[in-house]
Amino acid sequence: MSIRIGVEEEFHILEVESGLLVPRADPVLRRLPQRNFTTELHQSTVESNSGVHASLHDLYADLTRTRRRLDAAVSSLGLAVVAAGTAPLAPGASAHPTADARYLHMVEEYGKVADEQLICGAQVHVDIPDRDTAVRVMCAVSPWLPVLLAMSASSPFWQGSDTGYASWRTLLWQRWPTAGPVGCFASAADYDAAVRDLVRAGIISDAGMIYYDIRPSAHLQTLELRICDACPRVETVVLIAGLFRALVTEARERLRTGEARPCEGRHEWLRGAAWRAARSGLEGTLVDPETHRETPAPQVVRKLLMRLRPALEAHGDWQTVGALTEAALADGSAARRMRRTAQEEDLLACVDMLIAETRGERRGRRSAPARRKNGLSSGSGMTAPPVGSGTPEAIGR
Repeated sequence: MSIRIGVEEEFHILEVESGLLVPRADPVLRRLPQRNFTTELHQSTVESNSGVHASLHDLYADLTRTRRRLDAAVSSLGLAVVAAGTAPLAPGASAHPTADARYLHMVEEYGKVADEQLICGAQVHVDIPDRDTAVRVMCAVSPWLPVLLAMSASSPFWQGSDTGYASWRTLLWQRWPTAGPVGCFASAADYDAAVRDLVRAGIISDAGMIYYDIRPSAHLQTLELRICDACPRVETVVLIAGLFRALVTEARERLRTGEARPCEGRHEWLRGAAWRAARSGLEGTLVDPETHRETPAPQVVRKLLMRLRPALEAHGDWQTVGALTEAALADGSAARRMRRTAQEEDLLACVDMLIAETRGERRGRRSAPARRKNGLSSGSGMTAPPVGSGTPEAIGR
């Protein structure tokens, strides 16, 4: 039976005219079903939760429907949403925490780290039979997670300037005391004891504040991928979900046969590999998890793809994931597309591109008069991109 997957996506809420973040999550969420959408730390962000799916085709359809519903809700308020690690034009004083006791405590306790948590990610959940397996798999797959980060990289800009990174979100995220690479644990009991120690020490207030690159879910029987930026294109999310499921499947098999070592990556090496992925995205080099050498990103990505071929074939994902991988390498990361648009036009054009891609469109910048006159509501609703411009025909096979 195919292992099921689910996705959580976070979205920035923007004012269309200026492209700036706005604290409008509450009115947006009042227009959406609670079972699919929820609040986040700041009122400039909303989160969506997919259903649980066995096929990538069904996941793609679900995420597309969810984005369409969210687009309709924000359009009715004259707003827009973008799925990206950071909003290009996030001002320095735009933090508006959600009026929830837990969130308000986080803002008070963590200060500017929480104030600047104006970032969005995409999390993938994969079914796992038990927590002991989750903890062991967590360690076994960790060396390959920076590759998935590179594929998701969509946050080169912060507060209106180019950071020099493909994923600046990663650098902001890793300021939290429980973010970044996770250690290796002998059992779920050892892992849970470590979490309890962090709570007792006052470092975090609850298990939900474990923000490692990967973790056993605190409330579901899943292993959760947390390293990735939010992705403007749904296809990128589906690609990462397919690869992560295959990574988990492959690791479980290696653990079953005794091929996997107890710990396959030292903490300092894993952190360095994640930094390199955040810096380079798909456009530079990555650290090869097998050789620990600097290697062109496409070469590392294709190595991962071939390593996972048996697991991908077992889930019927080989053709889809292979086509999506080659499309991602051909188009480059979202960070690259954003930079190109900003260089050719400006950051507002970059925001327009993100809005369009989040809605499922592939189109250039709307003219400034069109933006002022019509806002997002002009032509609202997601449309399927044409085959050959980002959605391989393999989706759905």
